[in-house]
Parts: sequence; structure tokens; C-alpha cells
Amino acid sequence: MDQPISIETFYNDINVALPHDVKEDIGHFNVFEIPKVMAKYKEQAVMPYNRRSYYKISLICGKNKAEYADRTFTIENNALLFATPKIPYHYYPIDENQEGYFCVFTEDFLVKNQSQLALNTLPIFQPDGYPIFELTDEEVKEFYYIFEKMQKEINSDYTYKYDLLRMYVLELIHQGQKLQPVNATYSEVNATSRITSLFIELLERQFPIEAPQQRLELKTAKEYADRLSIHVNHLNKVLKESTGKTTTNIINNRILKEAKILLHQTDWNISDISFGLGFEELSHFSNFFKKQTSLTPLKYRSASN
Repeated sequence: MDQPISIETFYNDINVALPHDVKEDIGHFNVFEIPKVMAKYKEQAVMPYNRRSYYKISLICGKNKAEYADRTFTIENNALLFATPKIPYHYYPIDENQEGYFCVFTEDFLVKNQSQLALNTLPIFQPDGYPIFELTDEEVKEFYYIFEKMQKEINSDYTYKYDLLRMYVLELIHQGQKLQPVNATYSEVNATSRITSLFIELLERQFPIEAPQQRLELKTAKEYADRLSIHVNHLNKVLKESTGKTTTNIINNRILKEAKILLHQTDWNISDISFGLGFEELSHFSNFFKKQTSLTPLKYRSASN
């Protein structure tokens, strides 16, 4: 799997200026033309930036395949694709004739205050939903018009342009929810490798822990299974077949790895590290760490420094 790059590197690679006035004040937003981006990343077939923080809406004109858990979606011509940072997915161009747009944005860009509807309550971003919607030629024209307005507006000097862009994003979401989802097909042969890949991607999105106030969002096998829209027993079975380890073992190993990094490379309090890694009590973290390493977190820090 390709390692994700920072959003700053992504902008630099495609020779686009990072919006200086969005990131600091009201979250992040931008809109791109698919052919220009794919010309740079044609070998990767996916957007390469770290998607842990970014929602994405794509107007795709061309033949593509999208994979989500054990479901495969085939896009024969035109489709609208909605992606949330909470649910990993992959899509691959099948031919080189790709047209369209996509926009990326953070939740704090769209949801300015608590009185507004949270993105994770919308059906289009639910784990058990279908994120891809097929379009008629007439619908393609309508969505093209919205994206073109976005691109024009983001390059303007209008003082309230981001308020207007926020409305365009909401228009995409609500118009998209009216559409007919693309039918999914299922393949037992490839489902195991896809679910394993998506689980590992979802697990890695929780890391690194970069600040004491940051905390793991997903901690248990069931929470990961729910996010992938599969039963926890099925997730355990798939991972046992593909890795020889249980879901809990894989999660614990990754948490232990992060714990060692934080103990060795930061001066954070042990209680802050415990909190960030999802433990309700410091004693729970200490018991977990000692069971895995035969050392307390404090003794491990002393020995590694």
C-alpha cells in the first residue's frame, strides 16, 4: 500500500497553492480537476494524501471500480462518489479516459458550530450506506455546473466566498442523496484481502498520536467491524485467515507500538499517553503494557532513554 503524504506535499506535487486563509480560520476546502491530478498520480490510482481528516466528493466520468469491504462497485460511465475519513475505500480507474472534479474538505469547514447538522448523521456518510451514485448525462451536466461554480469561486476575491462554497458542498450532498446508488456485487474470493486491507488502513488512520489531547477513536474489534459494516465475527475470521492473528491482537500490537514510540520520543506524562491510547484508567494502561513487555511504562522509558 502506498504511504499517504501530507496535504501540503500533495498540493506541491500538483503545483497548486495551498489556500492560506482556510486552514487556519475555518477548516480546509479545495476543488480539483481529476485529469490534472491523475496525470501526476496515474500509477497510484488513488488520491495519495493522508485522508484521515478529509471528506471528499468526486464527480467521476469514466470507467472505474470501487471497493468497499466485501462489496465491489463498477462504474460504467458517470457517478458521484462520497468518501468520509471514517471509512476507508479504494477506487481504481479502469481506462485512461477520466474526466470530472473532486473537492476535499474537513468537517470543521462544513460544520461551523454545534447548531448545524453533523456530517456523520447524514445517510450518505453512514458505514452501512452506499457511497456511489450513478448519473444520467443530464445529471452530469448539473453536477459539473456546481463544481465549475466552486472552482470559479475559490479563485475569486469575494469576502464571503467560503460561505458560498459551503452552500455548494451542501447542495452536492443533498442532491446526491436523491440519486440511485450503484448496485454492489460480492466476491468471496477477493473479500478476504479487501477487508484485511481496509481494516489495516482504518487502523493506521488512528495513528500517529500527535498531541496529548488527541485520542484513539476506535479501540475494540467491534468498533472496527461496525465502521466497516461487517459483523465482528466475520472480521475476526477474515483476519485470522489472512494474518494468523485475531482482530484484538492486531489492534493491541499497534497500540503497543505507538505506546513505545510515545514513551521513547516524547516527554509526555504517562497519564497523557494512557489517555491518548484510549485507556480509561492509568492502571489499565500500565497493566496492558507490562503484560506485553514485562516492564512498566516508566521502567521502559527509563531503559530506552
